[in-house]
Amino acid sequence: MNKRNTYVAIMAGGVGSRFWPGSREAKPKQFLDILGVGKSLIRLTFERFLELCPADHIFVVTHKKYREQVLEQIPELSDNQVLCEPSRNNTAPSVAYTAFKLNNLNPDANFVIAPSDHVILKEDDFIEKLESALNFSEKNDALLTLGIQPTRPDTGYGYINFEENGEKGIFKVKSFKEKPDIATAKTYLESGDFLWNAGIFIWKSKTILKAFEQHAQEIYSVLEKGNSYYNTEKEQEFIDEYYPQTSKISVDFAIMEKAENIFTLPADIGWSDLGTWASLHAELLSAEQDNVANTQMVRLVDTKDSLIRLPEGKMALIRGLHDYLVIDEGDVLVIYPKSKEQEIKEETQEIKKLFGEQFL
Repeated sequence: MNKRNTYVAIMAGGVGSRFWPGSREAKPKQFLDILGVGKSLIRLTFERFLELCPADHIFVVTHKKYREQVLEQIPELSDNQVLCEPSRNNTAPSVAYTAFKLNNLNPDANFVIAPSDHVILKEDDFIEKLESALNFSEKNDALLTLGIQPTRPDTGYGYINFEENGEKGIFKVKSFKEKPDIATAKTYLESGDFLWNAGIFIWKSKTILKAFEQHAQEIYSVLEKGNSYYNTEKEQEFIDEYYPQTSKISVDFAIMEKAENIFTLPADIGWSDLGTWASLHAELLSAEQDNVANTQMVRLVDTKDSLIRLPEGKMALIRGLHDYLVIDEGDVLVIYPKSKEQEIKEETQEIKKLFGEQFL
């Protein structure tokens, strides 16, 4: 792996609506200390990637409204390392924009693009896997995805079906599968040739750009017009005008489900996408307790399997809750069954109708 050609792009433009009311439009979850460790998720992600490449090779792709928050939390970045999207067009345009920019900077760029808000417990193993993947993508015309070794038949993730014979632990991908029902997820787990799709990709800039030219010509043709502007003072002006014209589509649908040169590297890295309050509860749970609270100032009576999040300095007495979320953000209090938390995202639309956007 040639470190001079190695880059990282961190995707940090989402709203994290499933983490409402902690995550808001003005300050989404990637900028929050969700884990209670004194650092935001995006800061933890940035520091993790410093083991792979220097700070000046790490870029962040975000919505332009979050530019200042990115620079505040990662002051090591220059202005040119923050890619500001004027509209939310899903991950395919984000990836294409990043690839054009890095290719303009270094035609031999070989990069990892990953979400800003995931948890990786086995960080050394993670870096080791990425180095293997980057070695492979550097030498081959290949689009790689890091596949997570499944530990349970989970219906919340997409799956990667891969071929049996691989090279140096890297396998050709047969197909991507959408989120399955529980019965199908069990068959995936039992077969041993399915992985979770974590949305962590590795490829050369010219390889992924060729894939866009072949499979997502509309996105490619729009952003190619900016080749003389990338990494100049006119880049943002170009992006503001042309980026909203790109299709709103994920890189999975636009590229990964169409291209032939897709490979995966199975990885056991202690991964969680930390997509919901329930997943946070599971992540923070210890053997000694079945409740998780972000403060010591709480008395729980006949309460179990619950997540309690309170503002600093607030005390709570809670009795009789089983499998509940108690999320108090000061201006918004949510008390909701953990097993029904998928409804919360829908409820926010009702709240918007009743009270406007001030609480979202």
